[in-house]
Amino acid sequence: MKKSMLLLYVLTLSACSTFTPQRYSISANNNVALKAIGVGNINVGSFSGPAAFDKACRGAGPIAPPDNMSFEAYIQNALADELKVAGMFDEKTPKTTLTGAIEQLNFSSSRGLTGGEWNISLRVNSSNGKSISVADHYEFHSGFIADTACKQTAEAYLPAVQNIIGKLIKEPEFKALLTPI
Repeated sequence: MKKSMLLLYVLTLSACSTFTPQRYSISANNNVALKAIGVGNINVGSFSGPAAFDKACRGAGPIAPPDNMSFEAYIQNALADELKVAGMFDEKTPKTTLTGAIEQLNFSSSRGLTGGEWNISLRVNSSNGKSISVADHYEFHSGFIADTACKQTAEAYLPAVQNIIGKLIKEPEFKALLTPI
């Protein structure tokens, strides 16, 4: 009995955690930029993921978006949410539909020992045949201890996604994606 209790105790201490980013929340700056564009009736279709992505963080456990969604679905839903709050989203009668591909997605929880980074490269295609590619390098403080660093890395995914969406919508060519053929 004592051996089985000891084994259970050791397994509990060595178990991995899953580190989860917060659910997406809109960025006020992105909202203002979208409203300034003045175009509506936009839908957001599917986004594909990167060719390779390692979600393991320092052996402490994986980073996984909330609600069992994929990283690409997180970005897809984030763009849709930004458009919804700006009053530009229309799923039923869209004039244009945006789809996307995450071409690069990676992170480090140990840049310079206590720093971290997310790198996201995104291509967005419009149903009108036009497309835009944007990339962002987001740096944050992660920490020295693995659990803390991985928690900080997961939490940094939300602002990293806000930044990549901000870069996308502030591109001068973004409005051309929204104009029907």
